[in-house]
Parts: sequence; C-alpha cells; structure tokens
Amino acid sequence: MKLPFKVDLSGKVALVTGGGGVLCSEFAKALAANGAKVAVCDLRAEAAEKIVAEIEKDGGTAIAVAANVLDKASLEAARETILEKFGTVDILLNGAGGNNPKGTTSKDTLDPEDLDGAVDGIKTFFDLDPAGIEFVFNLNFLGTLLPTQVFAKDMAKKGDAVILNVSSMNAFRPLTRIPAYSGAKAAVSNFTQWLAVHFAKVGIRVNAIAPGFFLTNQNHDLLINPDGSYTARSQKILGHTPMNRFGVTDDLLGTLLWLVDNNASGFVNGVVVPVDGGFAAYSGV
Repeated sequence: MKLPFKVDLSGKVALVTGGGGVLCSEFAKALAANGAKVAVCDLRAEAAEKIVAEIEKDGGTAIAVAANVLDKASLEAARETILEKFGTVDILLNGAGGNNPKGTTSKDTLDPEDLDGAVDGIKTFFDLDPAGIEFVFNLNFLGTLLPTQVFAKDMAKKGDAVILNVSSMNAFRPLTRIPAYSGAKAAVSNFTQWLAVHFAKVGIRVNAIAPGFFLTNQNHDLLINPDGSYTARSQKILGHTPMNRFGVTDDLLGTLLWLVDNNASGFVNGVVVPVDGGFAAYSGV
C-alpha cells in the first residue's frame, strides 16, 4: 500500500463499517498500516475476511466482524466481539452506505412529454419507489447514526476518540438522477456537524470525508461502457472536474490519516472535507 505519510496509531482500536467495500477496505488497510488494530465490519462476512487476510499478510492486526448497520442488535453483538478481542474502539469510521436503482430516475430532467403517461424505460421523479427512497436514506443516514449510538458511549468514557463519517460530493452539489442518495449524504454531513457539537465535551472529535468521483463496483456500469470507454455521464463529470480525472483510493488516504490523528488535527472538529479534484469549486463556466 502506498501511504502519503505515516502517523502513529499504535495502541488504537479502529472500527470500519462497510470495510469490505472498495474505498473503506483501503481505509482499513491504511489504519492497520499505521499501527491500529482494525475491526473490519461488513454485512458480508466473506468480504470482511478477505480484507483481514490482506491486512495480516502485510503485518497488520485485524479481525472480521459481520454486522448489519441497520440492526442495533447486530451492532451490539459486534461491539461485544470487538471489546473481547481488541478492547474499546478509539476510531469509528462510518463507511457503510450506497444507492439503489429504486431511488434513481432514468433522466436528468423532467420533460413536458413525460407528464402524458408512463413510458417503458423512463422513470421520472413521480415513479420513484418510496421503499427504495427509504432504503437508501436508512442505509446512509441510519447506517451512520446507529453504529455511533452503539460504539460512541464507550468512546466517550475513554476520551481522545475520533469519529469519521463518509459523506459525498452529492452533499455539496446534488447530482441529477439520484435524489435519495444526494439527500441522504447531505443528512450525513449535517449529522457530522451536529455530532461534533454534541460530543465536544466528552473528548470525541467528529469529522467527515466527502469523496468526489471515484470508480467503484457500485457505479462502474453507470460510468464505464462495456467496451471500456467513458459513458456520457462520465464525460460530463470529467468536464466539471478541473483536474479532469476520477479519483483513486490513494487520493483519500492523506485526508483520512490527518483527521484520525489527534496530534495532527486535534482542534479540527465538525468539518466535511471535499476530496474531489476541484468539482465543488467549479461553477461550470
């Protein structure tokens, strides 16, 4: 793993939810590479176990914990496992999240002819499935809130702890087609600020990373054509990203390590840091 710099996380216990995913698995590896004992938490046990094997191969210490971030009983069981094997969590990285096609429109904008009636292959705002909207919002917002409820009490008693949430560029600039995901990530950003104030007196700092556009398993088909070329949506994204490229996971690691290290960011609290190649700064003209 290529690290931009090293921090000393020895003696720290880190929990990464969504740890089997593309971005959060790299977060878990980076924390372990800097000395933390890492609990890799994912709904899919096999995904978490794969990352743990990679961490251990590189000399790090980690355990796999299967848990559902929308099920408090499941999270409580994960807490007991982590307490038994590693002790109290010092760093909680709330990375679980995602989108769902049921919360997504098929077009950027509503055209007058779309009002005439349903058309095969066209899903407008009026066709969105409330259950799909609820799933996306719960996964991203409640999937951040519930792990915080379960783990932050122990962290507050211990003090000198860090919560790092994963927001998105959607929270700054709502993207077309994905209103549920954009709204949910905006909620995560707002919640990050709220938590930072709420926990300020008990020794927990709360911040968030807001990644711009990164190629992941989740968005691959939306951004890459079967022949490997960029889709029209990719071209639009790159045209509005001044650095004219998609992010890679290494681009996030410096911000991650800065925010979890109390020596480096001990007075940084309640911020949402865009890592987006300039997307949020560009007006389009």
